[in-house]
Amino acid sequence: MIAAGLAVPAQAQIPLIIPIPGKPRPPAGPPPGLPAYAAEIWPYPAPDPKSWWDDPRLKPTEASDPLGGRRVRRGERLPAPDNGVDASTYRLWGLMPLQWQLLRGQEAILEVWTRPAGSVRQTVTRVTVRGDGKAFVQSRAGLACCEAVIGRRLGFDEVLPEGRAARFRELAALPLWRSPRDVRVEEPGLADAVCLEGTAYDLTLATPGRVVTLHRACDPAEVGEAADVIEAVLGAALGHDPRFDVIFPRGVDLSAARKAHAELLASGGRLKPNPDARRPAPGAEPAPQPEAGEQAAPAPPIPPPAPP
Repeated sequence: MIAAGLAVPAQAQIPLIIPIPGKPRPPAGPPPGLPAYAAEIWPYPAPDPKSWWDDPRLKPTEASDPLGGRRVRRGERLPAPDNGVDASTYRLWGLMPLQWQLLRGQEAILEVWTRPAGSVRQTVTRVTVRGDGKAFVQSRAGLACCEAVIGRRLGFDEVLPEGRAARFRELAALPLWRSPRDVRVEEPGLADAVCLEGTAYDLTLATPGRVVTLHRACDPAEVGEAADVIEAVLGAALGHDPRFDVIFPRGVDLSAARKAHAELLASGGRLKPNPDARRPAPGAEPAPQPEAGEQAAPAPPIPPPAPP
């Protein structure tokens, strides 16, 4: 009886809560049958389709096109790289084609492609040294295989700190750029070896009136010859995007390859021109040769490429 007498006043102190119906919640996802462009921004209303074309576009930053806005002057010619990368491939990677870059004075472009043998993760890094002393780095990475796009492509365009341009100008003057395009390791008393594992590098140097391309396969002695350029270009790209840095978990340290190249030269070996490089495509016919006693007609002048 005492417990019942105490419980009644306690229950009387509890206020009466009446639930108020709230607003109905929208469904978890877009309704079926909604177009893809409208489903991406659902539940917001789709914009006017005409505005997609008429709205002003964002201008590219200075770092994304350091040499942009130039016009070809009389007597100037655009670069004609022979690195196997055409303009459409550059655009697929989100880079201004090297064929459209107009260089003047002491300007230079250093470009390095990494092509690992056991992975489809490729990278392309370009360092541009402009005439005003500024240096820029542009890097792209992605899965370059089996699709009509570069899968999981990432990239960034950054301005390098002041004073970095001098280092890349020194690299552009190395004797490396006068070596054969494709090489093979030749050691005394040993047969030629073909490298099948590792990472191959394609290096391109573009200066006013000159473009040089070098291919160094995965042999350490071959890579060691170009170690200074590879380390400097790829090193300038590290630290800007952690997704790019993941591809190089130990950084860019080619000291072992540099040592292998030095040991090759010390033992009397050398990097000779690769006799199997630059073979013609299957089915390609040789150019017709003049008959005996006839003098070949001079080749017509090559017109300068059209400006972009």
